[in-house]
Amino acid sequence: MNTPTLDSSEAVHSLDLGISGMTCASCVGRVERALRKVPGVQEASVNLATESARIAFATSVGADAAAVEALLRRAVRNAGYEPRAAGQDDVPEDLSPWAGFMPVGIGLLLSAPLVLPMVGDLFGQHWMLPAWVQFVLATPVQFILGARFYKAGWHAAKALSGNMDLLVALGTSAGWGLSMWLWLTAHEGHAPHLYFEASAVVVTLVLLGKWLEARAKRQTTAAIRALHALRPDVVHLLSKQGEVDVPVAEVLVGDRLVVRPGERFPVDGTVHEGHTQVDESMLTGEPLPVARDVGAALTGGSINGDGRIVMAVTAVGAETVLAQIIRLVEDAQAAKAPIQRLVDQVSAVFVPVVLVVALATLLGWLWMGVGVEAALIHAVAVMVIACPCALGLATPAAIMAGTGVAAKNGILIKDAQALELAHKVDVVAFDKTGTLTVGQPRLTAFEVVPGLDEAAVMAAVAAVQSGSEHPLARAVVAASGERQIRVATAQDVRAVPGRGTEGEVDGQSYLVGSLRWMQELGVALGPLSDRADALQRGGATVSAVAQRVTEGLALRAVMAFGDEPKPGAREALAALKARGIRTVMISGDNRGAAEAMARRLGLDPGAGEVMAEVLPGDKAAKVVALQQGSDGRHHHVAMVGDGVNDAPALAAADVGMAMGNGTDVAMHAAGIALMRGDPMLVAAALDISHRTVMKIRQNLFWAFAYNVAGIPLAALGYLSPVVAGAAMALSSVSVMANALLLKRWRM
Repeated sequence: MNTPTLDSSEAVHSLDLGISGMTCASCVGRVERALRKVPGVQEASVNLATESARIAFATSVGADAAAVEALLRRAVRNAGYEPRAAGQDDVPEDLSPWAGFMPVGIGLLLSAPLVLPMVGDLFGQHWMLPAWVQFVLATPVQFILGARFYKAGWHAAKALSGNMDLLVALGTSAGWGLSMWLWLTAHEGHAPHLYFEASAVVVTLVLLGKWLEARAKRQTTAAIRALHALRPDVVHLLSKQGEVDVPVAEVLVGDRLVVRPGERFPVDGTVHEGHTQVDESMLTGEPLPVARDVGAALTGGSINGDGRIVMAVTAVGAETVLAQIIRLVEDAQAAKAPIQRLVDQVSAVFVPVVLVVALATLLGWLWMGVGVEAALIHAVAVMVIACPCALGLATPAAIMAGTGVAAKNGILIKDAQALELAHKVDVVAFDKTGTLTVGQPRLTAFEVVPGLDEAAVMAAVAAVQSGSEHPLARAVVAASGERQIRVATAQDVRAVPGRGTEGEVDGQSYLVGSLRWMQELGVALGPLSDRADALQRGGATVSAVAQRVTEGLALRAVMAFGDEPKPGAREALAALKARGIRTVMISGDNRGAAEAMARRLGLDPGAGEVMAEVLPGDKAAKVVALQQGSDGRHHHVAMVGDGVNDAPALAAADVGMAMGNGTDVAMHAAGIALMRGDPMLVAAALDISHRTVMKIRQNLFWAFAYNVAGIPLAALGYLSPVVAGAAMALSSVSVMANALLLKRWRM
């Protein structure tokens, strides 16, 4: 969540609050307004599906943030709702399918006899219950089971706003009150038609709808619960006394833990002793186990295979990969999509408009002379069918289901805006090294200037490159190791971003970098010029080595590197093209090497699908150019990179996708993090976005359709309060059920 720029004397705080008692989109608006009135609050976003609020507030440096948090909780309570703590450990348990059903069951038992006369009428039978029996059955439903509607409706009325509870309370009270009036004023010996069954059945149906809705909500949070369940409660700590079982909360960085076959790794670490196969499918979506030997990284939550190992702990608590994943999914599910803000604006005026329509219905029927009884029943039907429950659930329910199923498949959607925008993407730009290629280039040629000692030059280059994490640098160091060349320690090593590295070895200064950098420095390739050109035409990435001498800089060697496309990269690009999406590869390589790799990947350099010789700092400008488009139209661009040197481009894109390796998931510049380095996940992320947005639109259509069609029908007298109540309950349940269909999505 973006926060405004603050004065240096202010500190920003973020608070997540759970909120009980919200029932519809109007409740969301009222809670947000109450929170924003608290001094210091900059932003408040309330989510009906997660029943939570995220608040950003500022305090003066040194001020007590706890006091503001207390005010926020009080504001929620004064608005008529119950605040509760919300944190990453505050996840509802997987309750029984029948949890919370008792009030609904009691309502069904008491309402069933009231409906019997309606059933009897279908068979020509007169099963009307005595008025006092109807009263005894309906009154507990109205005032005991329905007490929640009166309480919440009263708070809404005090705040001069409306919500579902107010509509239900007013509508059912009108039906119950009308029945009492008809009963008490009836002539002796005359049995009036009463409407106790309407008020009781409507209350019961609303309770049934909310119970079904709560069941569906628990299913949408299944992904979060599954992630929490990956953390074992007890670990086997290796101490001086041997193995000791201790709570996972007591584990410290540097501890040694024993993990037996079949157990989950409790925290992040590395293999200290032993070797095994690790199942990381719940974290990365990758079904095949991966081998882990001494020194290899281990991720908490993954499953140990058939080997007993000792692990060295490197991260605990909130710093573990699993905790970061949970936080990302929770953040995405708690966020409010842009389309939801429009729904909230509509909901803010919806209930008052409905009350006006209900009053107009009452007065209209009275003016037509049908009598108070019929006019009031028609007005009650309007109030009951118009409850905006489904409106408030349409968007967050789909987002929760979509982000949950994506997380299970190794796609972490960090915010709702990225999810909503991804379906519009028509251009995908890929970084080359490590994204479309394996990212482990090999040194394929090392050509020195005639007369020089090849081993000595390679030793100097390896020394300068030994401290770099760049893939080409690692390839040089690996090649020198294979040739058993002794590497000295370099001094004063300095990296030149996008160009290369400079350092001193045995008192001599060497520069190792791209041909472009050498050209900028005025280094002539001389006798190696033809060889460098030939290597480039062959598709190799070519670098050069220069040494500082008295006359300036002198060429010492050229190096060629080869990389391989990732398995499935060509198919992934083809899948995107099949969806009508333009694909572009952005590379810092020379044009010959970039175009050679592009052809291997199925890209057409002649069609503008390759951007070569692009410095890391210029990738963002290339993304902006793709957005503007050469055809005069604006394009929605997704950038796929490794999340480090591609960070500016990831941030500049409409949707940034950072491709991780299963351990680096905290990639802040991207809206979507891909847990494993599989390019097919890009098409999968766009597909889950498309399907989620489709569900949002379907849900909003049906939510509005119920009201647009139902309110006029109720006002015209075509719907009884009972049918209206059933339709209103069905609207919420259908929205949740439609969203849950996303759980069936597969890559």
